[in-house]
Amino acid sequence: MVGTLYYPEHAGPRPAVLVFSDILGIGDHSRERASRLAELGYIAFAADLHGNGQALSIPDALERLERYLETPEVTTGRGEAALARLREVPSVDPDRIASIGFCYGGMISLEMARRGAPLSAVVGFHSRLTTSNPDGARLIQGKVLACIGSEDPDVPADQRATFEAEMRAAGVDWQLHVYGGVYHAFTDWRCDAAGIPHFARYDAAADRRSWASMCALLGEAFAAED
Repeated sequence: MVGTLYYPEHAGPRPAVLVFSDILGIGDHSRERASRLAELGYIAFAADLHGNGQALSIPDALERLERYLETPEVTTGRGEAALARLREVPSVDPDRIASIGFCYGGMISLEMARRGAPLSAVVGFHSRLTTSNPDGARLIQGKVLACIGSEDPDVPADQRATFEAEMRAAGVDWQLHVYGGVYHAFTDWRCDAAGIPHFARYDAAADRRSWASMCALLGEAFAAED
């Protein structure tokens, strides 16, 4: 598993952010987001999902997704391995680490939190909110933000309602932002080339608004632990 680490200009122990890509794997989108986080002063680790730091073709990624969904321990195992590696970086403050993810990567972040991973904050962008471990919400240690398009067929209203009930029952500090008229993969400018507008569309406004919400949450979560 070969990820990419991004450093800010400032030295010394810094807050850090894990960045998990969509099911295609590490690529331009996740690396660009990690680079932007470094510009904000965080150490950012764009984690590898499939091995050798490679992205997959869409058919290969969908086939891999089916297997991963049937074996959630693979999802959480790879996420936890990335977290363990990031915590070993000398300039990382191990008490101030967040995890963000896009689509499948957001599901990884949420599942890690449900397993009690020591994360200050978790953010999922257009990620599925379902889980095979709903009782795990009581183990969530940090703040949670899910950013979802109202028209995303992969995250319908009943799934959002179930997630809300799960978070409320566990007493989690959570937020769910729903962007009206927005579809799946709204942060990824590459998705329009796939030609499936009924499922996935880039939306510049939702991309900008969700990123701003994430920045506010990270600032709040890390400041609370100073």
